[in-house]
Amino acid sequence: MTVPRKVVIIGSGPAGYTAAIYAARANLAPLMLTGLVAGGQLMLTTLVENYPGFVDGLMGPDLMEAMYKQAERFGTEMIAADATAVDCTRRPFIVRAGDTEYPAQTVIIATGATARTLGLPSERALTGRGVSTCATCDGFFFKDQDIMVVGGGDSALEEALYLARLGRKVDVVHRRDRLRASKIMQERAQKNPKIGFIWNSVVDEIFDVTTGKVRAVRLRDVQTGERSEHAVDGLFVAIGHEPNTALFRGQIDLLPNGYVKVLAGTTQTSVPGVFAAGDVQDSVWRQAVTAAGSGCMAALEAERYLEATATD
Repeated sequence: MTVPRKVVIIGSGPAGYTAAIYAARANLAPLMLTGLVAGGQLMLTTLVENYPGFVDGLMGPDLMEAMYKQAERFGTEMIAADATAVDCTRRPFIVRAGDTEYPAQTVIIATGATARTLGLPSERALTGRGVSTCATCDGFFFKDQDIMVVGGGDSALEEALYLARLGRKVDVVHRRDRLRASKIMQERAQKNPKIGFIWNSVVDEIFDVTTGKVRAVRLRDVQTGERSEHAVDGLFVAIGHEPNTALFRGQIDLLPNGYVKVLAGTTQTSVPGVFAAGDVQDSVWRQAVTAAGSGCMAALEAERYLEATATD
């Protein structure tokens, strides 16, 4: 069998790259499976202004490229492949990418989460140009403008409340006639004079792809089928995230919402030697800086695990 790697990192993005930087600097010679599309959700983000150290901000892909190069500089081996199977039931652990197996003494899971979308071609074309899935990331760009939020759960109302502090008006669009959010969140949103509600409606088109900027959305009433156009400057889709954990079901403990379960205050999973960092284990904050922080934690915990289990 191939000599096991000390650390195999599955996934890239801020968590994966930071874990790689720390592991490489600790002489652990990490191997990273970046995925065929490296960089995570920041590859779909335009200007990032809230990542510390960049006074004027920088583009999401540029931030990911800088992290990639930094991890590479310290000796991380990177393979542009998706992990297709993982076996955490034996040691060394086995991570597969197609027909290739990578034995590992420790594994860091950094596969992230994927924002649920409306599935409209115009939505994809205008992502980063007025369409967003993160109010904390992009709300600043919509000061004193008209904003629309799609969703009816706590996440949607959290986004709406945050955006109401910045925008002129926030309309929450929900496909039902009542919200799914907790009562306290409903009360807060309904008491906010800037927040309005549009019921029994879905977004079926976003304008204007030809200009490359959101100017309006078309809503369809799910009961009557009637369509109406609403002028907006920004559209925030808040219908949840899907953690990328399919590979690990039955291998490690997951929370009821599908996110990796970690020991509080750590990145330790239910399997000793397997760690999880970034959005794959964080359903609350989902920020680049918190993902990077947990990537650092995972690398340091992997290093300590290796030291504790080393044999003379």
